[in-house]
Amino acid sequence: MGKSKTASTLPFFLFSGGLILLDQLTKYLLVQAIPLNTGIPVIPGFFNLIHVHNTGGAFSIFAASGAPWRQWVFIGLTVIVVAVIVYVYGKVPKGDWWTRMAYVCITGGAVGNLIDRVRLGEVVDFLDVYVGSWHWPAFNVADSAISVGAVMLLVSLLRNK
Repeated sequence: MGKSKTASTLPFFLFSGGLILLDQLTKYLLVQAIPLNTGIPVIPGFFNLIHVHNTGGAFSIFAASGAPWRQWVFIGLTVIVVAVIVYVYGKVPKGDWWTRMAYVCITGGAVGNLIDRVRLGEVVDFLDVYVGSWHWPAFNVADSAISVGAVMLLVSLLRNK
């Protein structure tokens, strides 16, 4: 008798859950330590810990829009993407750990930010990378996981062509 579907998806839920916990823990600690819209230099000229909230999506897209639908669109899209990933994850060959981890990273990050959106109506960001006056948009652990997962998935897709 083969492994059950639950056993084959258990690593997915454990690792995604770990990323979600790491994301939420870092945000909690940041909110406790740094007042909103302030920061602490870590590596002067390159990296700060800051406390900002993002009402938009990736790279603050739609953040300036006060449209009431914005929040529901982000929540709805996240739920759909996570549902699709959970489905597709089950189709990935068990030996393809690279693709599986890509889906884990994307899901963990998406759910981490989804928790913020549902709980706060916005996402807590705190990593500020910059050179001189040029700043990368502030981000968090969830954003990092999504980005790493997306690159891993792209590599997987290119490798399997």
